[in-house]
Amino acid sequence: MAKITLVDDDENIVTSVSLALESHGHVIKAYYDGAAGLAALENDPPDLAILDVKMPRLDGMEVLRRLRQTSNLPVIILTSKDEEIDEILGFNLGADDYIHKPFSQRLLIERVKAILRRTSDDLDEAPATAGSSRLIKRGRLSLDTARHDCHWDGHAVKLTVTEFLLLQALAQRPGFVKSRDNLMDAAYEDQVYVDDRTIDSHIKRMRRKFRQIDDQFDAIETLYGVGYRYRES
Repeated sequence: MAKITLVDDDENIVTSVSLALESHGHVIKAYYDGAAGLAALENDPPDLAILDVKMPRLDGMEVLRRLRQTSNLPVIILTSKDEEIDEILGFNLGADDYIHKPFSQRLLIERVKAILRRTSDDLDEAPATAGSSRLIKRGRLSLDTARHDCHWDGHAVKLTVTEFLLLQALAQRPGFVKSRDNLMDAAYEDQVYVDDRTIDSHIKRMRRKFRQIDDQFDAIETLYGVGYRYRES
């Protein structure tokens, strides 16, 4: 069971999505405009947020932008099929997944299940002690996989769950190329399909976060037409 906040101004979607998620044991809180939704997300953070793009007062992209200033909680964005620019912008702002309207309830449930499974270690695992932490150290990079903590040169880098899993997949084998399909498998479960652009957008945003700390950051290499690799120290 997870706490899920749904923000959408379409009452029919709110009703149908709430019923579908509640039938799987989740607790749903619904809001009908972006301002009310953002206030709720900040004051009572859920395990997952589902945001529509077009809403009164604040649209979904602005809610996501403001939320990412303080929180890395998983976010699914809902948008119309013809709003491709929204999808690109959403991934650049830090969305974890996208669902195009109209969508089936089964698709939504599978996407929610996949994201919650990816965060289950953080939700269920007790705080790790220094002796029990699973650390990956690659030069100036330090990843604590038990806590999903990331540091570069001793400075904390706040990554979303998806970004952390992508970086972990790359850093585990420095110098080895990971195709986009490999990275999809590492970050997305249950055969949830995402296209190449999704992975590229996550990598772009992740690089930007590291370059806010170190403007010379170049540890993640792009091999055009092949994939990505973590540069050997």
